[in-house]
Order: sequence, then C-alpha cells, then structure tokens
Amino acid sequence: MKTILSRKGFDSQYGGMPSPILPDGTLLSLPIPSKTDDTKFTDLVWYGKSYYDIIHELKGNSKIKEKYCCHLDPDIRESVINRPDGWQPVFGQEGSSLRHLQKQGVGTGDLFLFFGWFRQTEFAEGKLSYVKNAPDLHIIFSYLQVGSIIDSPYDVPQWLNQHPHAKTDRWRQPNAIYIASPSLTLRPELSGARCLQYSDKLVLTKQGCSRSVWDLPDFFRKIPITYNANSWKEDCFVSAAKGQEFVFDANEEAVEWIKSLLPRL
Repeated sequence: MKTILSRKGFDSQYGGMPSPILPDGTLLSLPIPSKTDDTKFTDLVWYGKSYYDIIHELKGNSKIKEKYCCHLDPDIRESVINRPDGWQPVFGQEGSSLRHLQKQGVGTGDLFLFFGWFRQTEFAEGKLSYVKNAPDLHIIFSYLQVGSIIDSPYDVPQWLNQHPHAKTDRWRQPNAIYIASPSLTLRPELSGARCLQYSDKLVLTKQGCSRSVWDLPDFFRKIPITYNANSWKEDCFVSAAKGQEFVFDANEEAVEWIKSLLPRL
C-alpha cells in the first residue's frame, strides 16, 4: 500500500499561524487562503463560530480579511458547510505535486495521511487563545483512502461541482480528484476518510524540537520516503522543507504503525 504523508493547512507562508488544537481535542485544520476559489472563511463554521472569527480570536492582527476565500481541500469535515446530496470526502491535487503522485503510482486503495502545523488552544475570558508557550507541532489530523479517482472534467459528478479542483480552470494543467473509499481497508469498521481527535500518537514532532524535526519509529530508516532521502539524522528525522506529498511503500511495520494512529470505536 502506498502511503502519502501530505502537508496541508496554514503554514508560515500561507495563513501565517498554526491551526488550533481546540480545547476538546478537535484538530481544526485551517485551509489556506486562495484568490481563485469561492468558499469564504466566513462560510465555514465550527460549533456556531466561523473560521474567520476563530482565526481573528487567535491572532487579532491576522491578514485574513472578511472577504477572503480559502482552498477547502482536503474536504473531509462534512458539518462545516452546507452540502449537496451525495457529498463524499475528497482531496484534489494538480500540477507538479500531482505528477509526483502519479510517478509514484498512487492509486485506488492507497492512503493519504494529512498533517499540518498545530498549537494547543484554551478558552481565556470567553475567548479562544493559544496556550502560552505551547509548542508548534506537526500533527496528523486526518486520513483518506482512495476509492476512486476523477481525472477528467467530463467525469465530475454534480455533488462535486463546488470543490475547488472541479473548476474549469484547474483542468488546464494536470488535475485529479481523489474520492474516499466507503470504508478503510485496514479497519473496515471505520469510514474511508476521517478527521482525527488529538492524541499524542498523532504528533510527528520530536519533543522539544522545532516542528519539522520528527520522532518517527526507527523502522522507517529502512523505508524510502520521497523528498526525504537525506532526512535521517542520528536520533531524529528532519522532514523536507519543500514538497507537499511524501510517498512511501508501507511494509508490515508501517501498517501496524498506521493502525495504531486510528481511533477505537
């Protein structure tokens, strides 16, 4: 099984702040700003509060303006916006990042593990705030197993028309949309795509280190990971600064590691 560690959400360049680990453990990945998409930060709502308001509670001087749109992708959390009948979790990719996935043979049955930059938050005087001195962490926040792939604009179903990668302009370059499988092969009782609640086991960042320094299990030393040929150091893994999709072939040990990340129902 090809497994993809896929970097998504706000970063230092796009958004300029970490996504919040909410006080209840929700890993609320903030989609990056976009001038070419239609969904506004004000359109997305979590428990009655828009993403725009959440952003400005956490960072009052954020450059995100009320009119700004965002790139809602991967699109896995169903409840944040009104959905058409038949909606399913999806992820789109294009250009050089898509070509990389295709070159690695990523296809049906393969698994995306989405990770991003997060920091713990708390409620202080009725306002959501980052916990003082809380570390910046790379955390796996959701997964999607590929059930099918749309690689032509003529195959886009109606329920998918609002997805950013379904837009006409996207198809002027290599573009594809990955639709989640109905269930997860590794754990059939779980859905094929899911947002995860915070757990220490989902944290990639090595304790006490900058967020790109990871504490991967040692067996990963034997597994080539694209873009990360020289990432292993004596006691840590320093993830590549560039590249969105880090692909590896999951051996038995890696499969067991992935299973350990999944929730128990």
